[in-house]
Amino acid sequence: MNDSGSPVRSESLTAAEVAAATADFRPVMQAIRTEVAKVVIGQEQVVDQLLITLLVGGHCLITGMPGTAKTLLVRTLASALGLTFKRIQFTPDLMPTDVTGTDIIEEDMSTGRRTWTFVPGPLFANVLLADEINRTPPKTQSALLEAMQEFSVTVRGHHHTIDRPFFVLATQNPIELEGTYPLPEAQLDRFLFNVLLDYLTGEDELTVVNRFTARMDMPEAKACTTPEQILRFQWLVRQMPVAESVGRYAVDLVRATRPKDPRAPDIVRKYVQYGASVRATMFLTLAAKARALMQGRYHVTREDIAALAHPVMRHRVLTNYFAESDGVDTDQVLTGLVEALGGGERQARVG
Repeated sequence: MNDSGSPVRSESLTAAEVAAATADFRPVMQAIRTEVAKVVIGQEQVVDQLLITLLVGGHCLITGMPGTAKTLLVRTLASALGLTFKRIQFTPDLMPTDVTGTDIIEEDMSTGRRTWTFVPGPLFANVLLADEINRTPPKTQSALLEAMQEFSVTVRGHHHTIDRPFFVLATQNPIELEGTYPLPEAQLDRFLFNVLLDYLTGEDELTVVNRFTARMDMPEAKACTTPEQILRFQWLVRQMPVAESVGRYAVDLVRATRPKDPRAPDIVRKYVQYGASVRATMFLTLAAKARALMQGRYHVTREDIAALAHPVMRHRVLTNYFAESDGVDTDQVLTGLVEALGGGERQARVG
C-alpha cells in the first residue's frame, strides 16, 4: 500500500485488462462529465479536480459558500460513478460512533445467548460526504483519520475494513466561523486537494434559475462505470511515466515552500511560517499523472505540476502574521512561488 492509501497492483492485471482500461479511460471520463453536467451547471474545473482525486485514490476538502451546490455536486458525481453514497452532517454533538458505527448486544430468542454485533456507520460507503466537517469537535473529526489513511476502523479493539474505492469529500464553510473547530494539521494533510467552490458566472446562474424553476423533478445522472473499473483506472494512473526533470520540478516546487530552503523565493521567506511536507510532493506527482491521462497524454509535463500546485498545497502551507498584516493569502504566495520557479507563464487556471 502506498502513502495515499490505494493498493499498488503491479501483478494483478492481465495485458488484456490493461489494454481495455486504457481504451475505456477517456470515453468513461467524458461520459461522467456529461452526466454530471445534466444536473450541475458550470464548475467543470471542480469536477475535473474531484475526478483526479478519485483516480489517485485520495480525499478532497471542498471550501465554498452556502448555496454553491456542494452536496448536489458530490451526490451527482457518486451517481455518475455508480458508487454508493452516504452523507454525514457534522454537528457539535456528533459522536465518533455516529460516524464509524458501534457494537450492539443481540439476543438469540431461541437460546437466550447474547452476542456482540457490529452495526456499520455511514462511513462504510464508496463516497462519503462529510458536510461542514469543521463544526464537530476534534474527537469526532479524528474518527475519520484511520479510515482515510488505513481504509479501516477499529471499534472495541476489532478491525473493520472499508471496501474500495473509498472517497471522502469534506466540506467547510469559510464564513460563520464562530463555534467551529479548525481541522488539525495532521488531518488536513490527509486530503489530496483543497478545492475552492466559487460562485457561478452570470450566464451559468441564469441557466440554473431557468432549469430548476421550470420543473418539479430533478434530472438524474446515470452510472457510467463500476467500482471494479475505477480500481483499474487507479492502477493505470500509477503506470504513467514521469521524466526525471519533471519529477525534479515537483520536488523543487514543494521544497521552495519551506522558508529555510535555499530555493525559497522572497515571497515565501517573508510570508510563510511552515512549508509543505514530502506528502505534498507525492500527491502533486500522482495528481499530475491523473491530469495528464485525462487530457489524453501518456507523459507528465511541468504544466501538469504547476496547474495543480494550488489545490494540493493551499492547505499545507501556513502563512505567518506578516501575511495576515499585509493581506496576503496562501494562494497569492503559491502564485508567486510558481512564477518564481518558471511555471507561471504556462500555468493552467487553478481552483
